[in-house]
Formats: sequence, structure tokens, C-alpha cells
Amino acid sequence: MFTDLNSPLQQLKHSRLSNLWMKRDDLIDPYISGNKWRKLKYLLKDAAEKNKNHLVTFGGAYSNHLVATAAAAARSGLQATAFVRGEEVINEMLVLCKLYGMQLIFTDRETYKDKVACYRKYFGENTDTYFIDEGGASTEAVKGCAELISELPADVEHIFCAAGTGTTAAGILKGIQEAGWKTKLHVIPVLKSGNFIREEINKYVAVTDHLLLHTDYHFGGYAKTQPALLEFMKQFIANHGILIDPVYTAKMCFAIQDLTTQNYFKNEEKIVAIHTGGLLGIMGMKEKF
Repeated sequence: MFTDLNSPLQQLKHSRLSNLWMKRDDLIDPYISGNKWRKLKYLLKDAAEKNKNHLVTFGGAYSNHLVATAAAAARSGLQATAFVRGEEVINEMLVLCKLYGMQLIFTDRETYKDKVACYRKYFGENTDTYFIDEGGASTEAVKGCAELISELPADVEHIFCAAGTGTTAAGILKGIQEAGWKTKLHVIPVLKSGNFIREEINKYVAVTDHLLLHTDYHFGGYAKTQPALLEFMKQFIANHGILIDPVYTAKMCFAIQDLTTQNYFKNEEKIVAIHTGGLLGIMGMKEKF
């Protein structure tokens, strides 16, 4: 079901920077969008090669990864099950998962920490199942994300992406190195104490000379927001006509604007911001708007 697809590169003409662009991976697919598409591409290929017909994965109640996996499984004729962190709830995201045929196993937070044990408890003797870690974190996901670099012009000085697990960033960094570019990768961790992202990236990419972490834009932690971020998000969407989510892409875009006010960039430098999709996450924060 996955084919090569070069998502559009759109210039942000209403920015203070004259050479700021956005890689619109959010337009790849409405439900398997952005880095979810890239992460799942080789995981599904590996599952097919191993004759697996049942995907088993993990995520929170508002996980875009769960929706993407459910949609990908349905389109590929596969079964899907998700361990959902926390108490049993129903929301828009989980309704989509269920409509795509995904089975949900709600798991208390302590038990959820040991994902391998969860998997073995329910599927340990089942040879048809295929384990996919939370967010799709894997070498296959890194491989898929690395391909993004082949879709960008070689004269890019700076690439920005938000990070939760660091898998997407690891893939982009790997792609930069494989292409032999001197491009700097700026990663915006969306969790508190985001320096751990460097260690996660090091699991897949040994050399991180091109990597810069900006850890002050988490706005309180994962899925946390503050009035300044929400106001920025609303202005950005109105100015550019591009939806961004408050969990990932809005924090990345805020960081770029803030660094711009600090004269961090030279005006002529080409900057590409990676839109990693995940727009369904807006529904989990609808009361804030």
C-alpha cells in the first residue's frame, strides 16, 4: 500500500525569514500522515515478508500512531490490536481506531511500562502477530524517515523537526549523513528534560555532529500547552493557511520564530521545517480554542 511519494515543499511567505519552507508531510494522507507514513512503510513491508497478519502496537488515548496503524492495517488486509495506556475511555481518536477494525486493550500505566510483557501475556504463543513499538520506534522507521532527505534540495542549511521519541529525528540525521550534506538538524523535544532525545538518536545514529537540540520549547511537557503557544498557533494557521497541532508542529514553529527574533539565522539561509502531521491531536484540545 505504500508507494514513493514526494510531499510538497511550501514557502512560508508571511514569515520574518525570506527563505523559510515547510515540508508538507501532513498532506501525504489524512490518517497515515507525516512521519507516521514514513515510520510504518518498512514495518509493514517487514511484517509482510515474515507472513504476519496481525499488527500489535501501543499508545495513549489520543495517539495519532494508533489511528495511523489502524488505517494502515485495514488497507493492507491485516488485523490490528493496540494496548492503550490508562483507564478505559472513548474519544474521537479511538472511535477511528475501532472503525478501522482495531481491537483495544486498555492497560494501567504501571503495567503499560513493560510493553514486551504486555505483548507476551496476550500474544506470546501467537506466531501471526507483529510487534510495533510505541510511535513505531524501530530501525525500519528510521530507514523510512531517512528517505525524506532525498526529497529536499541540497542547499538547505537548516532542517527543523519536533521530537517525542527521537525516531524521526534519527532518520533525518541518518539521511543527512548518507547524502553527505553539511545541513544542521535542529530538534525540538516536546517533553520536559528533552536532552534524553540525543541518547535515543544515538541508538540509531552514532555520529551526531549535525545535531542541535533546543530543549526550552516544551511548554510544560508532552501534550501540555500555554496561552502563548495557543495564541501563536492560531496566528500561524490564520497567516499561512496551514493547520499545525499543539503537541508537535506548533512547538517547532514557535521555536523557529523565537530563534528568528534572536537573530539566530542569516536572512539568506534556507530553512526547512518538517510538518510531521498528527493533526487529529487537535481534537483532544478542542476546549482550549
